[in-house]
Amino acid sequence: MSECTHDCSTCSQNCSERDPKSLLAQPHATTHVKKVVAVMSGKGGVGKSMVTSLLAVMAQRMGYKTGILDADITGPSIPKAFGLQEMAMGSEEGILPSETRTGIKVMSLNLLLEEETAPVVWRGPVIGGTVKQFWTDVLWGDLDIMFIDMPPGTGDVPLTVYQSIPVDGVVVVTTPQSLVSMIVEKAVNMAGMMDIPVLGLVENMSYIKCPDCGKHVNVFGESHADETAAKHGLKMLGKLPIDQKLAGACDTGLVELFEGNWLDEAMKDILKEL
Repeated sequence: MSECTHDCSTCSQNCSERDPKSLLAQPHATTHVKKVVAVMSGKGGVGKSMVTSLLAVMAQRMGYKTGILDADITGPSIPKAFGLQEMAMGSEEGILPSETRTGIKVMSLNLLLEEETAPVVWRGPVIGGTVKQFWTDVLWGDLDIMFIDMPPGTGDVPLTVYQSIPVDGVVVVTTPQSLVSMIVEKAVNMAGMMDIPVLGLVENMSYIKCPDCGKHVNVFGESHADETAAKHGLKMLGKLPIDQKLAGACDTGLVELFEGNWLDEAMKDILKEL
């Protein structure tokens, strides 16, 4: 039998009686996660990790027990945004997630490396297996909501996440350039193929606010996010500016102390859809 490509259209095997939900992996017996939201895009560099961090901070502030599973194995940045430096610990039962200042539980590969700058030179199956283990072997405990910071693209790891973890919805991150909007549609279409609802779009780097006059300057040109959202019947959850203070908060591990409210309403909308 040839190796499964997860693409049934190219497969000669008779799997018609197989339950598609059978691919879902069971979390640890002590883990109980009520809702799972993946944050993804069709390409890198659009700010998925920052949006994931901000949404998690908002949820925690609203009183929800929150966790972040960092599925970007080769480019993990969640620990830095929250100032997590100590390696994650383990027990006989499994891996213990790290906790941020306000109690957000986090698991990322950078929490398992002795050097945070050490490259992860792994092939796809190993990376996918690691992401799956972050779901099955980590002692998450009781969480109201878990955010998954996805790697860029629509390849092996996103497929592993969608097939192995019971994702309740997807937030897609974009930026104003038309090229990015085109690629972002691939992420939207992938979620549709996997029958996972897209909760809405977030546009990052949407504009910069002039510190003198307050005018919004579209440094990357006119936004195409509203058009993309309308084309797919999606909600526009929010537009984030280029903000030096927010960037500084992420760089110094203080994202939890940032007071920007651009995604407050977005978080409320997401919770309504779940």
